[in-house]
Amino acid sequence: MNELINIDYNSDKPTILGRELHKALEVKTAYKDWFPRMCEYGFAEGTDFCSFLSESTGGRPAVDHRLTISMAKEICMLQRNEKGKQFRQYFITIEEMWNSPVMIMKRALQFADEQVERLQLENAVKQQQLAEFQPKANYYDVVLNCSDLLPISAIAKDYGWSATKMNAYLNEKGIQYKQGNLWLLYQKYAAKGYTHTKTYPYYAPDGTVHTNVHTYWTQAGRLYIYELLKADGIYPIIEIN
Repeated sequence: MNELINIDYNSDKPTILGRELHKALEVKTAYKDWFPRMCEYGFAEGTDFCSFLSESTGGRPAVDHRLTISMAKEICMLQRNEKGKQFRQYFITIEEMWNSPVMIMKRALQFADEQVERLQLENAVKQQQLAEFQPKANYYDVVLNCSDLLPISAIAKDYGWSATKMNAYLNEKGIQYKQGNLWLLYQKYAAKGYTHTKTYPYYAPDGTVHTNVHTYWTQAGRLYIYELLKADGIYPIIEIN
């Protein structure tokens, strides 16, 4: 089936952009006037569509909307022309495919895989956090006062490296591994007080709250990296100049 318009499948139901539908239907009325008029037919924000700001051709933010296929189908019917009929039939086909047993099973398996991956990441983070709290503070830790945490990008900058290069180096040395999008220390290093993980909440475009986990390096970890690199003949920029 030829794709008549871009459809986003990255949520619990397929959606399209209001401005793209407006253009595809070749509506002569300006979008800012046309869309509110369409909403007068009983469409509700949060159920049938959601609003957001996008970049217009002039570089200034413009209001756009993400519509459910059901809403888009009804809008097409309201146009009462050949274009509207063509796109309405297209959206009916999309709905039928989306609700087919094969696609329902595919989404269920994908959801299960995502849940397994999420649980694996949570478990790996908990293991590292547990290990981070295990070592007893010694004089070295007190002097360094591990409150001064650093992202790996800041340590990499000391050597004129990127965070990507530093992470790859530590991975090659068997210090850390990647779980999802997060770098975590192998167990033998996780208990040495080299890192500290923090969890931050953030809001998704649909208003739901999610969390991101970041790994930061302590000053003890920074010095460990320094000794590791020095053994390979690599020194921070300040010691070269």
